[in-house]
Amino acid sequence: MCLILFALQQHKDYPLVVIANRDEFYARPTRSAHWWDDDPNIFAGRDLTAEGAWLGVNRQGRFAAVTNFREPGAMSPGELSRGRLTRGFLQSELPAENFLNQLQPDFESYSGFNLLLGDGSDLWFASNRGQDITRISPGFYGISNGRFDEAWPKLESGKQALRQAVSDGKGSDRLMQILADGQQADDDFLPETGVTVEIERLLSSRFIRSEDYGTRASTLVRYTTQGNIEFTEKSFDASGSTGQPIEECFNFQET
Repeated sequence: MCLILFALQQHKDYPLVVIANRDEFYARPTRSAHWWDDDPNIFAGRDLTAEGAWLGVNRQGRFAAVTNFREPGAMSPGELSRGRLTRGFLQSELPAENFLNQLQPDFESYSGFNLLLGDGSDLWFASNRGQDITRISPGFYGISNGRFDEAWPKLESGKQALRQAVSDGKGSDRLMQILADGQQADDDFLPETGVTVEIERLLSSRFIRSEDYGTRASTLVRYTTQGNIEFTEKSFDASGSTGQPIEECFNFQET
């Protein structure tokens, strides 16, 4: 996943609103969000190569999402798949802070990652690329493939759009539209992450599409003050959207 935008405790009815795009090669086998057959407690998409998840929730109200840290020319990939990080938290009963502290000695077993864990009222961030385990204060934030809330064009414009949509009380359709923006940034504002200008330009939009790589899933997760999780997801391939949007709502306070 390459873009997560979220609002924590910024709406009276929705203490947590998350919108996110997962970008991946179209050839990588993937299953859209579903209740997992081998763990019916988890609702998430699934990477069928490594059996992990890029974003998911569970019946107890836990939330997890991960992005890659862009580092071209890295010496070697990590031994473990980053999708294990989200899956592990959704299967755990440890509080997010404790889970991250327990995990930290193994951080370097993974390629670079940004990890967001918690529930509807308490969120934690961790990365194995020079950032401490941090509890997130209320506000609007973005995570892509650089440092937490780094001022990349798609993060800044995305946060502004999310702030406006939350302030105006817009529904799920408007929130999902934020993720569909394919406008690329001007070259003067592109980050410098070690790839070519052409690739930086391609990856600078919120929604990405190229011949073999692009946005595979757009996801909205909203936690309500009544203890519900509302989960909406659209899937894509190289030709465009695939199938009907997935919609799921359940009350985690009753489990």
